[in-house]
Amino acid sequence: MSFDRKLEQVVSRHIELGEMMSTGTLDGEEFANASMEYAELSPVVEAIEAIQDAKSEQADLEEMLKDEGMSKDMRDMVGEELRALTESLPALEKKVQLSLIPKDKADTKNAILEIRAGTGGDEAALFASDLFTMYRGYASQRGWNFEVMAASESDIGGYKEVFIKITGKNVFERMKFESGVHRVQRVPKTESGGRIHTSAATVAVMPEAEDVDIEIREQDLRIDTYRSSAPGGQSVNTTDSAVRITHLPTGVVVSQQDEKSQHKNKAKAMTILRARLYEAERQKLADERAAARKSQVGSGDRSERIRTYNFPQGRVTDHRINVTLHKLDKVLSGESVDEIIDQLIAEDQADRLAEMSW
Repeated sequence: MSFDRKLEQVVSRHIELGEMMSTGTLDGEEFANASMEYAELSPVVEAIEAIQDAKSEQADLEEMLKDEGMSKDMRDMVGEELRALTESLPALEKKVQLSLIPKDKADTKNAILEIRAGTGGDEAALFASDLFTMYRGYASQRGWNFEVMAASESDIGGYKEVFIKITGKNVFERMKFESGVHRVQRVPKTESGGRIHTSAATVAVMPEAEDVDIEIREQDLRIDTYRSSAPGGQSVNTTDSAVRITHLPTGVVVSQQDEKSQHKNKAKAMTILRARLYEAERQKLADERAAARKSQVGSGDRSERIRTYNFPQGRVTDHRINVTLHKLDKVLSGESVDEIIDQLIAEDQADRLAEMSW
């Protein structure tokens, strides 16, 4: 299908939806679905109309230049307008193309962020804490809410693992590119010899799932309760408030003990479980659709090293797009994270456009 034909279909569908909603024959759910689709197509149609207006004006200017009686000053002015208009058309067409990329329904969702220390022992746990601070700063930069749901600290203050819920506008749309293995190269705080070590932490970003997104049957769950304990085996409280939920069909296990209330621990554990199962299903579908893709950008493949934070050189390198920023401190504060994510999004859009046939 040609690009122009695709644009005709979009405009036609937009008109059709408008007529359907004006008839008064749609029931509540049908009207809601039609209204949502109409709203999604409206900005696309506006962009298409801008292209059509620009091409019409382009044709008019080209026709004017055929007038041999036109003065030199007028010809220069018309020629300049034509050049400016012609140069603006590719950007208008790119805007429409990007708007036609199929939307990831999860992009508008909040996110459950999981950071786990990987290879490197105590140093990996300290690096996991650095990533925690980075994402907290990034969330603050974007006006998102950052809530720790569960955390397991190491003996020297880092994180063995930590779960965070990030809420705000289009959180998952940007955070999903952070899934993967993050590597750090530095002289460890625990190392007295001054040697550079390499450690790693794994980041998983999952869209917060709602009941309508994924069905979890009670009979598929095994819920165990036990007494909460702090590091070192110290009892946190004297009741069996900690909760461990096992999803039997998949074997996914979630434990939660941060709250004194068993009810609150169960609610938090279910939120994490639901997000894990939803993301697993999304990943399965994405893998099936993208089996032929070579790029890992946007795939959420957590087996791949995605980024290296090199302290001696003060640089951060994202290996998926081969981008290096020599501003390690600003990245780790969250201030410059968008400079990487913006380029990841652009690369992902370019890949997806290349896969589309017009």
